[in-house]
This record gives sequence, structure tokens and C-alpha cells, in this order.
Amino acid sequence: MRAKAIRIAAHGGPEVMEYVDVEVGQPAPGEALVRQHAIGLNYIDVYFRTGLYPQPLPGGLGQEAAGVVEAVGEGVGHLRPGDRVAYAGGAPGAYAELRNVPAGQLVKLPDAVSFETAAAMLLQGLTVQYLFRSTYPLKGGETILFHAAAGGVGLIACQWARALGVNLIGTVGSKEKGELALAHGASHVINYNEEDIVARVRELTGGAGVPVVYDSVGKDTFFRSLDCLRPRGLMVSFGNSSGAVEPFAPNELAKRGSLYLTRPTLGAYASTREELEAMAADLFDMVGSGKIKVEVRQTFPLAQVAEAHRALEARRTTGSTVLLP
Repeated sequence: MRAKAIRIAAHGGPEVMEYVDVEVGQPAPGEALVRQHAIGLNYIDVYFRTGLYPQPLPGGLGQEAAGVVEAVGEGVGHLRPGDRVAYAGGAPGAYAELRNVPAGQLVKLPDAVSFETAAAMLLQGLTVQYLFRSTYPLKGGETILFHAAAGGVGLIACQWARALGVNLIGTVGSKEKGELALAHGASHVINYNEEDIVARVRELTGGAGVPVVYDSVGKDTFFRSLDCLRPRGLMVSFGNSSGAVEPFAPNELAKRGSLYLTRPTLGAYASTREELEAMAADLFDMVGSGKIKVEVRQTFPLAQVAEAHRALEARRTTGSTVLLP
């Protein structure tokens, strides 16, 4: 059967994305055919498009979507046609109307979670889940630094931190984004265009620094993030929206007080079906309880994905963005 999808034949800017017809076959063993109702837009999509994260070409883009199972392949026992499902991670290719997905990546959606909400939150929400529950397990009472606090991941992080009793210091690029982060649970915001991040963090922590920094920005903030940490603090570098962090000597960690550094990925934390289901259940519980509200703040037709990428890269978006097939 034929379906619309986004394909790239070369790495580059938003213009390399083509809206084309593709042939979609029946699901292979271990797969499910999903009719997608909403697709999440994430900065990792930009990394794959530009080639920062390499992939074979020609190829697809997109890491998450939500929809309805139309058929299942041999050996798939936990899903059936008609099931509402969502997925995040795995091989790029979510920018499509119809797609065969490894069944092990799919989670069933609670009735109360819409397709748009699921597509807007699953990758970002699971990211916050492993960052806060596993990478540096937060117990409550900590003061932490979280960059890009008004983005999709950031707004979920602000709410999750508030629910845990954690004081989140969020960095933002404008007054409006600061107000948004505060409204979602940030304890303090730092406008990096007007304030010195390191000096302000030291002021807010009485000179001590924070035990953990969550940094998805990368190149532009990396060393300032290190300077915000207290001795033996943990630097969590989980993204590169400003570009990849340049190589540096390990002594940079030593001279700042024996710091720790990790570069986590969702795939490593959700490497088994059991881990994925437990993480998704935790996320859905936080959403279902009302502690986390996911707002789809921008939508674009799939055919206008280039415009969506330009808005994302220009930092014109806040919260979550969804593409509609």
C-alpha cells in the first residue's frame, strides 16, 4: 500500500526533506503496522537530518509517533489490530502516515491520553523519567540546574521536579520563556542572554554549586555547566542543540573537584521490554495524576515539516510540537 512520508537523500538543511509516496508492506515477524495519527518533533531529528548523528541514506526522520495498530506480524502476542499505541526511539522513520514498527518498541496508550499528547510527550517524558529516576535519582530537596527549561523536555522536567520537591533552576533565552518555565514549576530561571549563568547559580546555592546539571544544549553551555557543579557533582550531557561538545582533557573534570560526566541515551535505559514498560507506566502515572500536563504548543502538517524544523532551530518554539499526517 502507498503512504506519504518524509525522506532525505542527503544531509543538510530543512530543504533536504522531501514529502513523497512510499510503499509500505505487511508487517514482518515481530513488527506491527501502525496508522500514525500524530508525530513528535524533537531536536534529535535535526541531528539526523544534518548528519551529526549518521544514518544510511536515503532514509527517514522522526523518533516518535502515536496511532492505531492495523496489522501485526508473526510472533506478536501483546498487540492486536485496533490497539492505540505510541513509541519513541529506535531507527528514524516516524515522519510517515503509515509505518511498520518493531512491536517491542510499542506501548499501549491509556484511554485518557490522546494521540497528540502521546506524540508530544513520549520521547521527552521518557527522557525526563530516566534523567530524574535513574541517571541521577532525585529524592527531593535538591537544587539542580536544567538547561532549555522552556522547551519540550524542559517543561516536563519543571513539572516533574516540582512534584518531587526539587528546586529546579532553569535557563531560558527570553523573559517570556522564563515566565513559562516558572509557571510550570521551575523555582528560579536564568536568562542566559542577560545574566551570567555560573554567577547566578553560585548566588542561588550560597556558593556551593549544584549536585547535578542536565544539559541538552551542548557546545555553548558545556564548560559553564561544569563550573556550576559542586565537587564530585554529575554533569549529564544529553543533547547537542548548539553543536557537539568539543574534545577536552579529563583534567578539566579533576580541577573542578573530581566531577563525574555521563552521556546517557534513552536506548540504553530502555534496553529491555520490562524497562520500557516500567518507564512508560511511571510517565503515564505522572500524567494521569495531573502532576504533569503536556501542552502541544505548536502543530504543523507533515507536509510542512521544513517550516517546523526552521522554527525549532531558531528557538521559536516552546513546549512540545506535533506533526499531523
